[in-house]
Amino acid sequence: MQRFKIDENSINKIRILIEKQRKKEIIKISDELHFADIAEILNELSIDHAIYFVKNIESEKSADALAELNEDLREKILEKLSPTEIANEIEELDTDDAADMIAELSSEKKEKVMSKISDSNHLKDIKELLTYSENTAGAIMAKELVKVKESLSVLKCIDYMRAQAENVTRVHSIYVVDNSDKLLGRLSLKDLLTVNSRAKVKDIYIPKVDFVYVNQSIEETAKIMSKYDLEAIPVVSEDKILLGRITIDDIVDIIKEEANKDYQLAAGISNVVEADDGILQLTKARLPWLILGLIGGLGAVFILQDYEEIMNKPELRTLFFYTPLIAAMAGNVGIQSSAIIVQGIANDNIKGSLMLRLFKETGLSLINGIILSLILIVFGFVINQELILSLTVSISMIGVIIIAALVGTFIPIILNKRGIDPAIATGPFITTANDIFGIFLFFYFAKSVLNF
Repeated sequence: MQRFKIDENSINKIRILIEKQRKKEIIKISDELHFADIAEILNELSIDHAIYFVKNIESEKSADALAELNEDLREKILEKLSPTEIANEIEELDTDDAADMIAELSSEKKEKVMSKISDSNHLKDIKELLTYSENTAGAIMAKELVKVKESLSVLKCIDYMRAQAENVTRVHSIYVVDNSDKLLGRLSLKDLLTVNSRAKVKDIYIPKVDFVYVNQSIEETAKIMSKYDLEAIPVVSEDKILLGRITIDDIVDIIKEEANKDYQLAAGISNVVEADDGILQLTKARLPWLILGLIGGLGAVFILQDYEEIMNKPELRTLFFYTPLIAAMAGNVGIQSSAIIVQGIANDNIKGSLMLRLFKETGLSLINGIILSLILIVFGFVINQELILSLTVSISMIGVIIIAALVGTFIPIILNKRGIDPAIATGPFITTANDIFGIFLFFYFAKSVLNF
């Protein structure tokens, strides 16, 4: 299968074939392409062209390509397909992708599509997956897997595996169950191939097997698979009945979605949006945090007004010119601290007591603050600034850096304990809070040192 290079010439060629309704040539092109390349082509086409392309290639290819698309584009294409056409696509998909696609349909169309699915077992599995809560292992698992009974002989076991493997895209593991489908362990292919064919599965299976419960969160599932370097993991009920499996490709998709969401939260975007979303949708996602930034800026204005007497004292007026510097240092230090903590929370690396973390952050901030303050004092000498003024700014900055680091450390931890995504702390939330704290502390320290 060749790699298809997406460029303007290739896309234009496909557009021309679609406009001239050259079905055979379109089918020939699609047969030579990976479904991921077809998905990329669909992204470049207009909706009408994309629909024509989907309708005129094999369902096996078009179904996987549709599963690869972002939800918005897939939804637009599915709106233009009939229930029968959608059912044909869904019958080609694994149950997890099929359930995801059906879940995006309206209630009325969902019922019509499911009534057109001819494979009753496939339909039953899809309906089961639709019952699980979002963000749980059950919601992303697939029903397709290979399992064998412990009572089987190795010869019979291979026959059972062969029959089940027809419906499984990739066999990652062979799971061993009892007569009630309770998960007991897994089989090693090497042991299966080297042992006597009359041996029993119960004599050679490996009882140690990692698994997740069906209601376990996706985040926990991802951490387990990452920690133990698993390509697939079985999903069980509370009674350890084997229900399905989750493969690494599903987890990678979840990790990418979570990373995109965290990146946007850190940038001050409250909803997950795409670059080509509508202006109204983008405005709704960005505006709340911009309003917060505006409120924070107004707060800083009121703080500065309380110290406007400084402007009447030529020897102290220079303090005002350091205000942007102090605000920037506070914001930068806060973002650095919060980013490390958010990353630690995501990777489950935040260990030990809060008191130890307090001392660690205080010590680190003190070292950084002293080094930066020495640079400020040197700068003061270079511009012939009074030493007392340079020392005042330097001491103030040390205090601001320490407070900003502590705020950046503890806000994500507190948010996480309250069930709020701590990634929100790395954006304008921390920046605005530290801007206000920084300016207030700067002038408070300066007033204490210079007695104005």
